[in-house]
Amino acid sequence: QVQLVESGGGLVQAGGSLRLSCVASGRIFSNDITGWFRRTPGKEREFVAAIRWSSDSSTYYADSVKGRFTISRDNAKNTVWLQMNSLKPEDTAVYYCALTKLWVSVKEDEYDFWGQGTQVTVSS
Repeated sequence: QVQLVESGGGLVQAGGSLRLSCVASGRIFSNDITGWFRRTPGKEREFVAAIRWSSDSSTYYADSVKGRFTISRDNAKNTVWLQMNSLKPEDTAVYYCALTKLWVSVKEDEYDFWGQGTQVTVSS
């Protein structure tokens, strides 16, 4: 069993930056993948980015965030970060991290463990 805890959300002006973190308690394996999703009211969760825990650290991004967001990890801290730059009002959402063994999965029902989410609000 793995528990995921997100933090780092908040209120920021358009054009600003935030860094979200996702800390995992429990064993993380090299074939695990951590993904970030986001959800706005009335919509399904949308895939944002994913990273492998294997040595190649492959990453994958949704087109909507490519070039603005960067996902990274620290094995020693069991932590994945999502650096979000050039934020736009449409990035406003609750952001969730999740764990899967499928690469690369952009479907929320293919993720096995989820955090509670952290709110990101971007004002115009």
